[in-house]
Amino acid sequence: MTRVEIEYCVPCGMLNRARDVAEAVLRQFGESLDEVALVTGDDGVFVVRVDGEIVFDVSEDAYDVDEIVRAVRPHVGTRA
Repeated sequence: MTRVEIEYCVPCGMLNRARDVAEAVLRQFGESLDEVALVTGDDGVFVVRVDGEIVFDVSEDAYDVDEIVRAVRPHVGTRA
């Protein structure tokens, strides 16, 4: 099973984006995941990690929920 972590900037007001990503990931992969965690951060951070590996970083990629879900897909169910 897989752990997805969404670290988001609290002062920047990114909670809604983090919830949107969490909901989309749960909707797509729900039963294949151990956990989807929202992790508070600051300094403009918005990073999605799967089992510790960064699959999305807003400093490098444009925010797009569908793209984030596609980035998570290859990691779901691959952990031994």
